[in-house]
Amino acid sequence: MSTDRDEILQLLYTYAERLDAGDFEGVADLFAEATFRSDRRPEVRRGREEVLAVYRSTVATHEDGTPSTKHVTTNAIVEIAPGGEVASSRSYFTVFQARPGFALQPIVAGRYHDRFVKRVGRWQFADRLVWMDLIGDVRFHLKRDPTG
Repeated sequence: MSTDRDEILQLLYTYAERLDAGDFEGVADLFAEATFRSDRRPEVRRGREEVLAVYRSTVATHEDGTPSTKHVTTNAIVEIAPGGEVASSRSYFTVFQARPGFALQPIVAGRYHDRFVKRVGRWQFADRLVWMDLIGDVRFHLKRDPTG
């Protein structure tokens, strides 16, 4: 039987899996009733369609339909509030990428600060704040410069 913590970790890992598969629709589904923010941009994205637009406009995909990345999520600290209906987590992420003529390497590292809510017995994202702490060579990953 899975615990609340297990279910929240599954959300964190499902996000990475869908993003690496180029499944932007699936990523957006995770934020259907959530906000999505970044330390690099002042805008707050709300709901599925706004989050989907962000991924379609910023993440490059290649001939196989994927971004050729592996998002690795680690150091997850999950805190479930008394009552068991809201929770938060802090975790690290590292994005690896390899392309023809571009050796396997980490291209971005940062942190996720997430809030969750339990609706109808299932955990869902309520808010994600992405901190991009270290930015390397993202020319094959992003359609625009994350620093500008």
